[in-house]
Amino acid sequence: MRSPLLSRPGAVAVEEPAETARIVAAHYGDPLREQRLLAEGAGLVDRSDRDVLAVPGADRLSWLHSLTSQHLERLGDASGSEALVLSPNGHVEHHLVLAELDGTTWADVEPGTGAALLGFLEKMRFMLRVEPRLEPDHAVLSLVGPRALEVLGAAGLPAPAVEHAVESLAEGGFARRMRPIGDGGALVIDLVVPRDQVGALADRLLAAGAGLAGLTAYEALRVEARRPRLGLDSDHRTIPNELEWLTSAVHLDKGCYRGQETVARVHNLGRPPRRLVLLHLDGVSEDLAEPGTPVTAGTRAVGRLGTVARHHELGVIALALVKQSVTPDTALTVGGSAAAIDPDDVVDEIDDTRAAARDRIRALRSATMPRA
Repeated sequence: MRSPLLSRPGAVAVEEPAETARIVAAHYGDPLREQRLLAEGAGLVDRSDRDVLAVPGADRLSWLHSLTSQHLERLGDASGSEALVLSPNGHVEHHLVLAELDGTTWADVEPGTGAALLGFLEKMRFMLRVEPRLEPDHAVLSLVGPRALEVLGAAGLPAPAVEHAVESLAEGGFARRMRPIGDGGALVIDLVVPRDQVGALADRLLAAGAGLAGLTAYEALRVEARRPRLGLDSDHRTIPNELEWLTSAVHLDKGCYRGQETVARVHNLGRPPRRLVLLHLDGVSEDLAEPGTPVTAGTRAVGRLGTVARHHELGVIALALVKQSVTPDTALTVGGSAAAIDPDDVVDEIDDTRAAARDRIRALRSATMPRA
């Protein structure tokens, strides 16, 4: 299923989409300019490849509370959250972005994962008053940038005042405010709307001062913000403690749920086996490495690569899950490219340790600069 926004001038579709994914625009002709638009202005990103589910029913919140990592029993109307479905061993199986509105809990999830999540939910219904269903006729758009609220106002659309606030849209669907991406200045307003309203809503926002930006630009700022995506930045062994989902999608004081024992044990020990870091790559190769590529130190694998992106200021960056034993001065290689851990991801608070990480990045960049 192709998004209607792929008919806009300059649109280039994502390459090799998964068989279960809907096709959206990777960019509209200039990915780096589109990144700057998201970082400095307001850009509309087509994320309609995501799957959307709805869960109505009187028992929905207590039911979802019992199945997921998040405290949802008292989730208020017109508010949102994030949650995980874990395996019995605590491995992440699903990441849900939630919105509670008018007696229905909405969830959007990674492209192609909605059917599997629905299958799990159906098995867990028992005699409860819940009716989970896929909503293929709803799509996710994201208005991103420091001017996002201004554009919403100019378009005559409600602007959620705080993070995770949800506002109904007259056209159907809702607007939900998420955490910023990039360096923290790019606000994110998710618009979950009927799919037949995507084109009209885009026109309205573009007339109000937004510009179109592709998924490539959004992903670069997401990587900069160290926000993981299921299946790209996680694998079958990933536990929440290894990612920032421990703070955004897990409630550490709630009652029992599947996988809780692992989460609690690792949290109390304070040392998960791996940690998510931002890598700087030398950028010599024109081809970006694929998620899952080993991160190596010499001949030894010390992690796995996640999402890789060309950032308009930072160059080639990537998320990676690396072993706790990897130090910032470790010489890393990813698919033939030299890599270095970002200083902000150095666990040690000693200034010399952070300085070593900065020196490694400077050396990496100077070695790949063109010579006169």
